Amino acid sequence: MKFSEFPYERIDMDKVGQFFSQLIEDSKNAKSGEEQFALHKKYYEFYGDLLTNAKIAEFRHSVDTTEEFYAKEKEYIDEIWPQIQQYSNDYTKVIYNSPYRDYLEEKIGKVAFKNMELSFKAIDEKILPLMQEENALVSRYDKLIASAKIPFDGEEYNISLLRKFLTSQDRDTRKRAWKALSEYFLSVTDEIDDIYDQLVKNRTKQAKELGYDNYVELGYNRMMRNSYRRAEVENFRKQVKESFVPFVVKIQEQRKANIGVDELKYYDNDVFFKNGNPAPIGTPEEIMKSGLEMYKELSPETAEFFDFMMERELFDVLGRKTKKQGGYMDFLPKYKAPFIFANFNGTSGDVDVITHECGHAFQGYVTRNEEIMEHNDLTMETAEIHSMSMEYFTYGWMDKFFGDRSDDYLKMHLQDSITFIPYGCMVDEFQHIVYDKPEMTPAERKQVWKDLEKTYRPWLDFDGDEFFSEGGFWQKQGHIFWNPFYYIDYVLASVVAMQFKVWMDKDYKDAWNHYLELCKMSVKDFYENELEAVSLKSPFKDGTIEFLVKEMESKVLD
Repeated sequence: MKFSEFPYERIDMDKVGQFFSQLIEDSKNAKSGEEQFALHKKYYEFYGDLLTNAKIAEFRHSVDTTEEFYAKEKEYIDEIWPQIQQYSNDYTKVIYNSPYRDYLEEKIGKVAFKNMELSFKAIDEKILPLMQEENALVSRYDKLIASAKIPFDGEEYNISLLRKFLTSQDRDTRKRAWKALSEYFLSVTDEIDDIYDQLVKNRTKQAKELGYDNYVELGYNRMMRNSYRRAEVENFRKQVKESFVPFVVKIQEQRKANIGVDELKYYDNDVFFKNGNPAPIGTPEEIMKSGLEMYKELSPETAEFFDFMMERELFDVLGRKTKKQGGYMDFLPKYKAPFIFANFNGTSGDVDVITHECGHAFQGYVTRNEEIMEHNDLTMETAEIHSMSMEYFTYGWMDKFFGDRSDDYLKMHLQDSITFIPYGCMVDEFQHIVYDKPEMTPAERKQVWKDLEKTYRPWLDFDGDEFFSEGGFWQKQGHIFWNPFYYIDYVLASVVAMQFKVWMDKDYKDAWNHYLELCKMSVKDFYENELEAVSLKSPFKDGTIEFLVKEMESKVLD
């Protein structure tokens, strides 16, 4: 069955309530661990169907944000999902406190029970109205960004489709494109400030209702930080400031020479070569065909995976004006199928979809038949390893996408990946400061961002731009609105993926086998234990960042 043929059924909350009520009662009365686990498998099937319907509705809304039916369905799911989460929590409390806990823990795993514990601390019936309001505010931000109509050179573009001009070879073109983007955000910055101010206050109120001092601890629990907490993240950011920031400053000096400018301005930030960034050759259809060839050659497992995706039309990657910006992979439990959403726009980012998002999807595919749902309940610092590492494992096939500029792409990708690490840490520290001081005004939040720019991106010159130079850049970073404290997961995963890069340069096959092993492990164990099991260093361990910088300097700096 193709994705377009997957049926959508609106979730009936009466049926949801009846199911959970009966399941809780039956589970409480179970006479053995075996009986309780058999009931738990009914939960897998029912909850999997709920997730499948919710994700189909979200995907079809993302594909066309102006289509009325799925826009209303998305609003409905935003409204009911906190209640579903509460029902699920009420049920898992029975499992958590079961007299057959030892048997269930053996079947489901210790990680699952730790995650249950965090979930219990993250939701309560009394905050459901606040969670519904939070969802509505996030949707309001998404709709505002998706509906952007930016005039440029006689045409109208959304943010995704403007991207090719933001990275144009011609400096004047990209300067004007960035100005057009700046003017759009300047026109909506007050509304975005209002949305974010309400989000911060809403999330803080949720935290207070649950007995927290502020939202930070609640946010960590919602991100299922089951292996590390704030202190470890702060120490990680400290190491990045000490080692990666000076390294990236050197990269920027080299990049300045490469693109032939006397001073780097913000509109130069994403450009790596004087003759422009390498762009993929061929049509979107030809890019997908090259992806198929690449994955057939990479390994038997990836060949099978990509055939599965193509045959079932599990990609929607063409950029369109009414499409939600960005890209993501998700999984439909009912059909045991990953799917990928993206916006091709004629830049190298189109190829990143075929590597990064396919890394997520590949991991979902190789574990699609896992009986224990909790074993695939990935936390994001682990999930992003699969995607970011796949970007490196596919380096050997970039000539299929970039022709004689494949070497340029590889240099750009490596420099960009390294440069991202301080930025990702900046986003994380910004959010910690904001939620530590929720009473700050919008202007004070923008000042915080300006100050952090000097620490994490000291080379960046916004050239007096009315929006960006006044600390507004963060308003285009959707993760800050969608999932507080998510962004650091990309950074942690980058550090692990770079270890795979170092490894594969010495022994590709050995590195790939360990990567495949990590994918198959999913979340059967805790984060740092899994890294150790496949011979990778924890990002939190002192010395890991310094080691990586030494290894990567020889690959990047002339």
